[in-house]
Amino acid sequence: MEGEIEEIRRKKLEELKKAEEKQKREIQKQLVLRQILTNEARNRLVRIKMARPEFAEQIELQLIQLAQSGKLEKKISDEDLKNILRSLQQKKPKYKIMRR
Repeated sequence: MEGEIEEIRRKKLEELKKAEEKQKREIQKQLVLRQILTNEARNRLVRIKMARPEFAEQIELQLIQLAQSGKLEKKISDEDLKNILRSLQQKKPKYKIMRR
């Protein structure tokens, strides 16, 4: 009985640590995005994240990688973000359903 309670406590503590680490990573990511995006671009990214979270996550990671590699010379404006989104959508494979 004691061992089971201890095991439950250990698992709960581990879950809390993971959640805290995830939250710290998210905060750091948002700080970087705040530095590299204008307010309008950040708002657009938030709206995209509500509609397509996985797609927005990919965009965020790519933008952060660009910033970390030093390839960004200025803040990304809303218009710049729109162009990035257009280019990413064009790369998406198109599926054609053929009926027999």
